[in-house]
Amino acid sequence: MTATEKSEIEETIAAEIQQLEAQIEILQEKTKPISPDCSLGRLTRLEAMGESHVNHTVLDTSRLRLARLHNALLRIELDGFGTCIDCGEEIGTGRMRIRPESVRCISCAT
Repeated sequence: MTATEKSEIEETIAAEIQQLEAQIEILQEKTKPISPDCSLGRLTRLEAMGESHVNHTVLDTSRLRLARLHNALLRIELDGFGTCIDCGEEIGTGRMRIRPESVRCISCAT
């Protein structure tokens, strides 16, 4: 992987980190508990609880990806960045641009 490609991937990582941090803030607001004295009907309360569950799942996934992106940012200057941890082959730059936190090539990931 060339220095230019690494620089582009580093910019992608930084941009995705910013987006995820903003998304996490919004999701944290949406996942706050609904107070029992809030005047919602039974079905509306069930819908709100279902939506809250979905938001918690998205929040957990976003936090995990954020941690992986921070990790990728720390690893980008190392020699092994962009190399599959299973087979040792270089991970395609197309994949690294889309999922810069990837540590496996497409063949090993599937």
